[in-house]
Amino acid sequence: MENNKNKILVTGGAGYIGSHTCIALHEAGYEVVIYDNLSNSSQEAINRVSSLIGKPIEFIEGDIRDADSLRQVFAAQPFFGVIHFAGLKAVGESVTEPLMYYDNNVSGTITLLKIMAEYEVKNFVFSSSATVYGDPEILPINEDSQRSCTNPYGQSKLTVEHILEDLAVSDNHWNLITLRYFNPVGAHPSGQIGEDPNDIPNNLMPYISQVAVGKLDQLSIFGNDYPTVDGTGVRDFIHVTDLAAGHVAALNYLESQTPAVGFLPINLGTGKGTSVLELLRAFSAVSGQDIPFQFAARRAGDIASCYASADKAKELLGWQASLSITDMCQDSWRWQSMNPNGYNLA
Repeated sequence: MENNKNKILVTGGAGYIGSHTCIALHEAGYEVVIYDNLSNSSQEAINRVSSLIGKPIEFIEGDIRDADSLRQVFAAQPFFGVIHFAGLKAVGESVTEPLMYYDNNVSGTITLLKIMAEYEVKNFVFSSSATVYGDPEILPINEDSQRSCTNPYGQSKLTVEHILEDLAVSDNHWNLITLRYFNPVGAHPSGQIGEDPNDIPNNLMPYISQVAVGKLDQLSIFGNDYPTVDGTGVRDFIHVTDLAAGHVAALNYLESQTPAVGFLPINLGTGKGTSVLELLRAFSAVSGQDIPFQFAARRAGDIASCYASADKAKELLGWQASLSITDMCQDSWRWQSMNPNGYNLA
C-alpha cells in the first residue's frame, strides 16, 4: 500500500495538545485520523475539533498497547506518518504509579513503532518534554544539553528517546523527530477547546484559571526562595497553538528530507523565562479577577529555572513562537470562563 503524503495518524489526538494540533494539521492541508483510548481526554473535544474545522474528523477508539487494533488501523489506510501524543503525563502520579507510566509510555510506544515498521510507515514525530533535561547546568537549554530525569514521567520520555536513537542506528529509513516541549499553556482562540485536567490540575495555568473562575479557593505557589527574579520558579511558557504549529512544521520538514534524518531532537519553547508570580499577575490583569495565593514549601524534584534555546527549530523548521504571555492568559481565561466545567457539559 503506497503511503498517502497527506494522511497523518495522531495518537492521543483527543488530548490537550493533540486536539489543537489536529486543527493546525487540517489548516495545513493534512488529513487527520485520531487514535485515542479516551483515558485522559474526551469525545467532546473531538466533536468540537470537528465543528471548528467544519467537517467530521475520523476517530478510532483504541489503545497504543493493543497491537491487533493498531494493525487494523494501518491495514485499512495508507499513512505518511504518525504524531505520537498518547501518553500519561502527571509527574506526581508517575512517582506513585511508575509501572503504569512505563507500561503506557514506553511499552505502548514500542508496540506502535513495531506496527509502523510492519507497514513501512517510518515518519514519526514524538511528543517529548523538557523534563528530559532534568536540572539544567546551563541556560538557555539547547538540544545538546545533558539529559537526566528526576521522576518516572520524565524517565519514560527519555527512555523512548533512547529507543528512537537506537532505532535510527538500526535502520536508516526512519525519520524520527522528537519535539521537546517546555510549558504548554493557553487554548484555541475560539474558546471551544483547551486544557481540561481530571480532578485537581497538575499544571499551573489551569490551576490559576480555576481559582479565577471560583472553582478552586486559592493557588499554592511551591517555593519562594529560588534564585530567580522574585524567588518563584521560572519556566518557558509556550502557547499551545504555537506548539501545534511546531508539529506541522516538523511534518513539512520530513516531507522534504532525502535521505532520512534519523533521530532529530528539537526544542519547542519561546526562549524566555517567566516566573510563577509574573504569570499570576498577567492572568489577573487579563481576567480582572483577584487570584488568592499562598506560598508553600518547595516540591521535591522541582527546579529553579528552565527555558529553551529555540534556535534549532527556527533554523531547521522555520518555526518560532509568536504569541505572548498576555495572549496565553487571554485565551486560557476565555476557555475557562466559557467552559467552567471543561468538556463536562452537565
